[in-house]
Amino acid sequence: MTTNIIRAKDFQKVAKHVRVDRKRRVILPVSLVNEDVLYDIYANRDGQIILDPQVTIPASEAWVFQNPEILASLKKGLDDVKHGRVVKRGSFAKYVND
Repeated sequence: MTTNIIRAKDFQKVAKHVRVDRKRRVILPVSLVNEDVLYDIYANRDGQIILDPQVTIPASEAWVFQNPEILASLKKGLDDVKHGRVVKRGSFAKYVND
């Protein structure tokens, strides 16, 4: 299976001559990792390794990502906000009980 996980090509060397410990672990610099992130690990035939950070979402929110129409609408809305294509309509607080 071929997976295109390279999203940016601006790699930087962040550590030099790192060795694995007795348990075959590599310690990553604190600035690169977040305790709440999981990693998918990819390796190529040359021995290069890529850690692809992953996060989990609550099952109750998965429907957004499983529905291409909803996801596209959400992305469009975020793009509209990013580019200032929005109109402020004031507060909708009076409709909270409707």
